[in-house]
Amino acid sequence: MNAKNTYRIIDSKGRVLIPKDMRSASGLDYGDIVKLNVRQGAVSIQKVELIEVGDQSPEAVEAYVRAAIKRMSDDTQLSLITDLTGLLKQRKEN
Repeated sequence: MNAKNTYRIIDSKGRVLIPKDMRSASGLDYGDIVKLNVRQGAVSIQKVELIEVGDQSPEAVEAYVRAAIKRMSDDTQLSLITDLTGLLKQRKEN
């Protein structure tokens, strides 16, 4: 991909759409975990496979779980969904 400037407007929730050609060129895909960093006033984004040890923020925990699920077989994912659905039903009943 050619290095060209692309301009986007940040929405009211602080989100910016990364164009598909940029996502493809950088290997970013739906559900990937990214690390955001600010250096000298510039925001950088980097795809990561694992969350940094010790980061137990809700966002980091969710990203870790999503990354783990992506590596599971379809049967294991379905089994996990069934188990989680059962736990949620129990929680609602109590």
